[in-house]
Amino acid sequence: MTRPVHLVDDDQAVREALTLLLETVGIKVRSFASPEAFLARLDGLEPGCLILDIRMPMISGLKLQERLTEHGIDWPVVMISGHGDIEACRRAFRNGAIDYLSKPVDEQDLIDAIQRGQAELDKRERAAAEIAETRRILGQLTSREAEVLELIAKGLTTRQIAEALTLSPRTVESHRAAIGAKTGTTSAAELTRFWLEGRAGP
Repeated sequence: MTRPVHLVDDDQAVREALTLLLETVGIKVRSFASPEAFLARLDGLEPGCLILDIRMPMISGLKLQERLTEHGIDWPVVMISGHGDIEACRRAFRNGAIDYLSKPVDEQDLIDAIQRGQAELDKRERAAAEIAETRRILGQLTSREAEVLELIAKGLTTRQIAEALTLSPRTVESHRAAIGAKTGTTSAAELTRFWLEGRAGP
């Protein structure tokens, strides 16, 4: 796995043990003694799976997870804890954690969780790239073509679109052909997917 793991735990012994374990199996680890130290370096970090200790001074792992989410940073989180706090576990999962492991952490469970996290991050980035490409393509449409596409996506026929936009059906067909050339499809279902995908996310 080429993606890094970012480990945030105020216990030096835990950081050293987990770093050694993960690097032994070829996982690059960046460790931080506090959430503050992690946040101070955040802008320069490559996206990766996060391992967060749930209980730390000042900013807990849960608070750090929530703060990252608020800022649109959706990196997979594995929460670790030395305390059997069921409510904290539920809260972590509600906030999107992919796993919650108790200390001492089972080595294979941690590696498996990281692998799931890395796969999920790859999936999210592919989806984001697809949306960006869709928006790039949709950005090439004229304002009239964009109006026609929206009405196609809403299920209107060519005649209904013509009536709605006060155009002739032949003009609407011309716009549909131009939309098809730019998007690479004339399928109403695919064009609807394009329109919806272009509106997805922030």
